Amino acid sequence: MMANIANSEEFQVPNLKLQVMTKEDIHIYQSPEDLANQFANQLLNWLKSHTGGKFHLAISGGKTPDLLFTALADKYPQSPLWQKVNFWWVDERMVPPTHPESNFGVAQKLLFSQISIPEDNIHRIKGENNLQEEALSYSSQILKNLPQSENLPVFDLILLGMGDDGHTASIFPDQMHLLESDHICEVATHPVSGQKRVTLTGEVINSASKICFLVTGKEKATRLKEIVSRSSDASLLPAFHIKNAHWYVDLAAAQRI
Repeated sequence: MMANIANSEEFQVPNLKLQVMTKEDIHIYQSPEDLANQFANQLLNWLKSHTGGKFHLAISGGKTPDLLFTALADKYPQSPLWQKVNFWWVDERMVPPTHPESNFGVAQKLLFSQISIPEDNIHRIKGENNLQEEALSYSSQILKNLPQSENLPVFDLILLGMGDDGHTASIFPDQMHLLESDHICEVATHPVSGQKRVTLTGEVINSASKICFLVTGKEKATRLKEIVSRSSDASLLPAFHIKNAHWYVDLAAAQRI
């Protein structure tokens, strides 16, 4: 079940002039598992059709990406396409890689340890390092390795999630300034736990060649409805300000649209 729309217009909020889809390109699947399996196939098709050398992919953490990692490892453990994929992170918690909350640690366990990929293709945010220094170091790595357009690095694909508060990456509703930061990476703070993170900023995310949201669960239904319908509250949600994204959602998340 799929809905495809392509209208857009400019939407003005304080200090942010953004192009916002009036409706989204939405792909709806029966379950999180179905979404993960189908998206795994789609990702490999994109890799096959990619004509450049390296494919720069920024990934997020969360339950839905975990299902995707498992599906990729099960379906394509020996694919030669992994040789050209360079993995980056959208955001990371400032914890060691062995910590259960490390986005890298989960991806290492579920995906990287199960597939044939060069170690040099994996570019992790080092959560055990000094917070400010790592934000600068990771920014430098990105600028050194990725092509640029208008002084911004261009990822081939960025995979995003959305929290039930409408946050994406580690850009939370109380830190909307990170959407328009002129830095590649910034320090973010979880508004409840106070946990520190390093995150890509909104301008960098929006400069990607392709952006996909993977969203599952009934707790996301209200926020997804607000974003798709452009309700009066939608501009308060960081995910709303990500441009030209493709949304891959399950029936539970899509129940109100």
